[in-house]
Amino acid sequence: MLLTAAECAERIGVTVRGLRTYEQRGLLTPTRSAKGWRLYGEKEIARLHEVLALKRFGLSLSRIAALLEGRAIDLDRTLGMQQSALTEQRQRIGEKLALVGAARTKLSTGGTLSLDELITLAKETTMTQTSLDLIAQRRYEQARPRKMTPIDPELYDRYVGAYQFDAIRGGITITRNDDRLFSQVTGQAAYEIFPESETEFFLKVVPAQLVFSVDRDQTANALTIHQNGVELVARRIDETEARRAEEELARRIRENRPQPDSEEAIRRTIDEARCGEVESTRMTEPLATLARERAEAIAEELSAKGELKDIRFVGVGVDGWDVYRAQFEKSETEWRIDLAPDGRVRGLFFRTLP
Repeated sequence: MLLTAAECAERIGVTVRGLRTYEQRGLLTPTRSAKGWRLYGEKEIARLHEVLALKRFGLSLSRIAALLEGRAIDLDRTLGMQQSALTEQRQRIGEKLALVGAARTKLSTGGTLSLDELITLAKETTMTQTSLDLIAQRRYEQARPRKMTPIDPELYDRYVGAYQFDAIRGGITITRNDDRLFSQVTGQAAYEIFPESETEFFLKVVPAQLVFSVDRDQTANALTIHQNGVELVARRIDETEARRAEEELARRIRENRPQPDSEEAIRRTIDEARCGEVESTRMTEPLATLARERAEAIAEELSAKGELKDIRFVGVGVDGWDVYRAQFEKSETEWRIDLAPDGRVRGLFFRTLP
């Protein structure tokens, strides 16, 4: 089935002029009838859906054109991006409604709202675009194909060194091997990174990019990893500090010593997750954002496992994360957790054991 421009515009909710603008920008390529009329079929409608979705996330048409240039239609990616944003939006609206409901209940019983409660209501019930919109937008950008741009390998020396993450445990080490540059996150293998420009690099093994910040003396002082919709900053540290951090991690792994309060954090997180709750003040921002995105799915998965029976410490992983086994009525799970120096959870992962 093919639609004319007028039919397509009416059924989608755009204007014919808008369709022509998208065509002029190279975003749409409708087929033509024998008489030269523009015709829109499934392929064109799917591409139009991608364009409109990215436009709603605040991207300009030029930016959308750059993102989609040379790419096949990936409707599933776009729908996943929209689903994540809508799920987060639904959860946030539920939280706002609960706050308003609690305030009205208090007022109906003759109570009054304190200054702190009024401030919380004003702040938390403001209808702003959710952070998950930005996460989805970043994921789309990070997953696009990258093209290697040859640069002078002598520039690699400015990036070589150790970097410490701000928001998560561990760091990343950049090394050079002749005309090749490698990155190695603590506890992981080293992978080659490839230049897009003099300061921007990408990995081929996963959809991730590294962007270096360079001082006036042309030495990198920090780098930012772009992956999974999140941006993580790592600051350059000297070799002595890097070696001290590695020694402390090795000592804790050797002694099999858990981080203080990690078991309590696991128990609290499981209790909250089973109810679909995310206490963002107890998490670093990157983790809190991802947790809010998956809150509903995790609550459903954990509820299906039955009541929590027991939690026991297993050991410290090679990456410094504490490993626990949580026994539920119907299955056993493995949990890995990492805490920031201030006690907030900055890394969390779980899986169901066979």
